[in-house]
Formats: sequence, C-alpha cells, structure tokens
Amino acid sequence: MTEVNAHLHTPYSFSAFRDVEQALDMAAAEGVKVVGINDFYSTDGYKDWKEGCAKRALFPLFGIEFISLNAEDQAAGLRVNDPNNPGRTYISGKGLAFPVILSGEEARLLADVKAESNAQVERMCAKLNAHLAAVGESFSLDFGKIRSDLTRGSIRERHLATALRLAVDANSKCDNCKAEHYERIFGQPAKAGVNDAAAIENEIRSRLLKAGGAAFVPEDPKAFLPMQTVQRIIEAAGGIPTYPFLGDDAKGNFTDFEGDLQKAADTLKKRGFRSVEFITTRNTTAVLEQYAGFLEDEGFIVSFGSEHNTPAMEPIKLRTRDASDLSPRLKAVNYRGACAIAAHQAGLRSIEEGDRIIQNCIQ
Repeated sequence: MTEVNAHLHTPYSFSAFRDVEQALDMAAAEGVKVVGINDFYSTDGYKDWKEGCAKRALFPLFGIEFISLNAEDQAAGLRVNDPNNPGRTYISGKGLAFPVILSGEEARLLADVKAESNAQVERMCAKLNAHLAAVGESFSLDFGKIRSDLTRGSIRERHLATALRLAVDANSKCDNCKAEHYERIFGQPAKAGVNDAAAIENEIRSRLLKAGGAAFVPEDPKAFLPMQTVQRIIEAAGGIPTYPFLGDDAKGNFTDFEGDLQKAADTLKKRGFRSVEFITTRNTTAVLEQYAGFLEDEGFIVSFGSEHNTPAMEPIKLRTRDASDLSPRLKAVNYRGACAIAAHQAGLRSIEEGDRIIQNCIQ
C-alpha cells in the first residue's frame, strides 16, 4: 500500500522542518510517496513543494489551513474541533490548484486574515519585550529580525518561542546561566531541560504566550473569518473544504460536536463538507478505524496527516497514538482519500484516475 501523509506544515507557516527540502528528504527516506503541504493561510510554499517532489518521485498534494468561527456554534457554547474555544473551527482545504488561481475578493480576504494573524503576533512580541524588561533581562526580541530570519512571511506565536530560546542561548555562557534566565522569565524554574529545544519552546509558549501568560494578547475577531467565507475561499482556490476531526483525546473524550458521530456527519453535510481528515497521532487505532470507516461509508473523502507544526521532530510515516504504524485498513482508507484529492487536483473524477496519476508519478 502506497504510504501517504496528506497534512504537513512547512516553514511557510511554522514547522519542525528547517526547510521544504528536509521534509521531502525525510518522506523519501521513510518511503512516504504521497505528501501534502498544508500551511496556515499560505500557498507560498507550493512551488518549492512541487519542484522538490518532482526531484524525488513523490506525488504532491496542495492544501491550506484556516481557523474560522461559526457564530451559531459559538452562541450555543459548542466545542467543535478546538477543545477550548466554542465555535472556533479549524478548516483545511485539500487539492487546491497549482499554479494558484485565487484572485479578487477571496485573495484579498486571505491576505487580510494573514496580515491580522501576523499583527497579533507583533503585539504579542511587544508585550513579551515589556515582560523581559520588567524582570531585568538585558535583551529584547526584534520582530523584524524574527520575520526575516525565522519565517517565510507567516508569523506564528511559536516563532516568538523559538526567538526567545535563541536569545537566551545567545546571552548565556553555560547551562546554569540559561536556567537563571528562564527562572527570571518564568518566575520559577523551568520544568524542561534548558537544552531540550522543543520542550523549552513549548514551555515558553504555555507559560508566557497562552491565556494567563505575561505576553498573551487576545486574538482580534478580525483574525477569524466565518466558516462559510473560509469554504468560499478554498473553493475559489480550486480546493475541497475539509473538516479536521480531533477524535479521542488522551482520556478518551470527544468534543461536543464530534461525540455523536452520526450527528456530526449529518451536520457537516448540511454545511457543505464532503472531505474530512485526522491527525493520526492524536487517536487510538480503534477510534480512528471506527470514525474513518464510518465517515468513508457516509461518502466523505478521508485523509490522514501528521501536521509537524510544533518544534518536535517526529516521523513522517504515520502512526496512531497506540501503535507504531497504521493498520492495513487505515492505510487503505488514507490512500483512497489521497487518490480522490489527486483526481480533484488534476480535474479528474474518479479514485481510479487518481490512483493512476499517483502511480505514474512515483514509479
């Protein structure tokens, strides 16, 4: 069965990868032949993705991700696929056109929401610098330098965490010095090892940049387009609006929206979705087989990915929370989903045609 990872973030938003080349080298080394770029608010990486895939005989899928708001769900206090914010809903687009065809009002809306997202992080950077000064640190963060050195145009709060870690490293002569910096910045000793880059960045983010943290800045409502508007942008870009399921968490719980699977499927259909996806490491094999199988039987395109949108580097070959590999059943579901997305990208109609163009590319 052809291995697929249909949801990967790159440095064009935020990623564990230093560049597109590293991501695709890893995919090739792990035998993952179909790979989907899926950055927040950005199609800027598509050219690099396509060219890099061609060099390695990989098949490229073109995606995008948004955070939207459904006012009806918000008013009802319904948690959808953000477990902490009722109404806030992540939406992906799958199988977008490349070369990019987005223009007019939809292109302006995408540019505006990306600009607002960047502006929110800039406000956060200013608060973080004020906090650093208040606790007696001699250094500060340069937002312009963060944008030029650490990003490809889309700036996420995780970039601030990376920048702060790098600043602490640059201003420390030893590990004890780093620990002293973090104790001043956090107001207590760091829980993570000071040389564990991924863990310390996650701690910076949770302690300082999230709600209750010294540098937290609430997101402006302008940063969240209505769900229907996001769907319209994705369709104008040639893509398939896709609902990302959270599935079961570590305690076996589901969000309000996803707990009743039949009701969720019916609601998604009414809202115009015909594609869903899962980030497989979030879920047990049993739950993923149950949800993915049910949704495919209901007529949805089902695809899987890993995201890689944190500092932690994980394998590209997919696995579930309780297994080191996907089951044969899940691999088959994932590949059929990839074939459907590939066919859509190419203007074809059937899974069989998608299979053919994938196999012609990777052989």
